[in-house]
Amino acid sequence: MSRIRNPMIVTLLGLRGNGRASVYTEPLWGLSMQLVLPYASVFMLALGVRDAEIGLLATISMLSQVVFGLLSGVITDKLGRRMTTALFDIVAWSIPCLIWAFAQNFWWFLAASLINGAWQVTQNSWDCLLVEDVDRDEIPKVYSLVKVAAEFSALFAPIAAFLVSSLGLELAVRILYLNAFFIMSVKIWLLYRYTTETATGRIRMEQTRGVSIWRSLAEYRGVLGLIVHSKGTIFSLAIAAIVGAVALVNATFWQVVINQRLGVPDALLPFFPMVRSLLSVLFFFTLIPMLTHSRHLKAPTLIGFAVYLTGQLLLVGIPSPDGAAEVSTHALLGVCLLLDAFGGGILFMLAESLVALHVDRHERSRVMAIQRTVVMLMTAPFGWISGWLSGMDRSWPFILTSALLVLGLVVAGFLWVTTHGEHDDEDPLGIEDAVPGGGAPGA
Repeated sequence: MSRIRNPMIVTLLGLRGNGRASVYTEPLWGLSMQLVLPYASVFMLALGVRDAEIGLLATISMLSQVVFGLLSGVITDKLGRRMTTALFDIVAWSIPCLIWAFAQNFWWFLAASLINGAWQVTQNSWDCLLVEDVDRDEIPKVYSLVKVAAEFSALFAPIAAFLVSSLGLELAVRILYLNAFFIMSVKIWLLYRYTTETATGRIRMEQTRGVSIWRSLAEYRGVLGLIVHSKGTIFSLAIAAIVGAVALVNATFWQVVINQRLGVPDALLPFFPMVRSLLSVLFFFTLIPMLTHSRHLKAPTLIGFAVYLTGQLLLVGIPSPDGAAEVSTHALLGVCLLLDAFGGGILFMLAESLVALHVDRHERSRVMAIQRTVVMLMTAPFGWISGWLSGMDRSWPFILTSALLVLGLVVAGFLWVTTHGEHDDEDPLGIEDAVPGGGAPGA
């Protein structure tokens, strides 16, 4: 009898080509941006940027992403998945990292946020590069591996903590941004070097050769029909928007609330995402595969929303200490990290997987471009709203995220649309819920 192996490890070792290059280079994202992100909002506060301005920057960044996201499908088809990823990774990450490293006030952060919005182009092209040559049944596992690869960078969080405690917050963060510039540049080169254009990408490049960007954008009207007439695409869009809004608020204000309201010292800030990341990796190799091994994803989605909601409510309920954080404060934050690691981790994977499983395979880049644009438009106001709420009470942004997660439970519980893979089990002919022009996804 052959020994049973962890399905995640089997997928990791079995990856080839673009999937392998995309997953194997992902830890470099963590060694660059993940080291500095725990300090991003606190760094802005230290330079005199107010809570409301931080929230405004998050919204402006999202609006910039809307513009680039709308163009992402056209650009990805014309330049190809591989070239688009390389060029726009430089624009979206290497250049903003230099601006952040030398930032002096709100206007520097505004410029970086506007340019950084270009990451939506590379997000589209990178997703296509990642999954278009991967077996459809492996897509959820591949996205899990992407999440795990990014989280492994948490092991290096003490480096950031040491720099902050030794050099002070401002100088240390500037050094970390310069490090991010260098590491991201290396990542871009490696990914370009070890990937090839996908089969679908070559077809789309040929089809769009000589076609202007404006004409290609005009053709979005036909792609909109695929989305509007697909219940599965609309459903996955709603789930992605809710998860995206919660992620935006947490990425912007989680470190602020534990630092400014709960008294966690600056030097300890990177250890919290480190613990969350390590817990997330543990869950991705143990509990999450057990919950998502079948084709039926409704139950794990509901569990993810419920667990994440519990963590957000607990964060709101932690009493503010007098002065520095107490032992009980750190203990309760530890429970929050446990709940967030599982809830946020499984929802990230499922939200991305549902989009990939429901999308029309022949129009993947343009459908995903429109989907991401709509998601960002729906998500954008929550940056400004959460900043306004944080200016009044730093726990209030997480009351907002709790309400969003309740909405997610309702949507997943009562409006669920089965994927094509689930039809294979329950409805071999794929008749139920089938909609002409996009009802049955072709990831």
